[in-house]
Amino acid sequence: MTKTVFLINGPNLNLLGKRQPAIYGADTLEDVAKRCEALAKPAGLGLRSMQSNHEGQIIDWIHEARDSAEAIIINPGAFTHTSVAILDALNAFDGLVFEVHISNVHKREAFRHHSFVSGRADGVLAGFGIEGYELALRRVISLLG
Repeated sequence: MTKTVFLINGPNLNLLGKRQPAIYGADTLEDVAKRCEALAKPAGLGLRSMQSNHEGQIIDWIHEARDSAEAIIINPGAFTHTSVAILDALNAFDGLVFEVHISNVHKREAFRHHSFVSGRADGVLAGFGIEGYELALRRVISLLG
């Protein structure tokens, strides 16, 4: 049976490559998914990539992961700093959780310095551009053996 990783992206990440390229770069979310798929497949992992601008949808995917995934890589976008509900959902998930941010949130506005998600994450990557997703996936691959 193939182990599965959920790659969950939050609000405004559907605009990746178009929105503030000086901060987020020119790569799209589709580029992220392709690069991660290229790592996951040879490792024998299934990858489900998803994005929503709606908090409830993200929570539903985390709940779904409880029964169908061994790991979640999540970029919650602005929900990072506001959503106790996403934290609660992640706390109900028994697998690995890695939090990814494309920019270094600690060099940005003060309100971005706090993450509710980090309290549950097994690792946090910020400021590595879209390579942060691949780094998180490499760690998942290593831990899942």
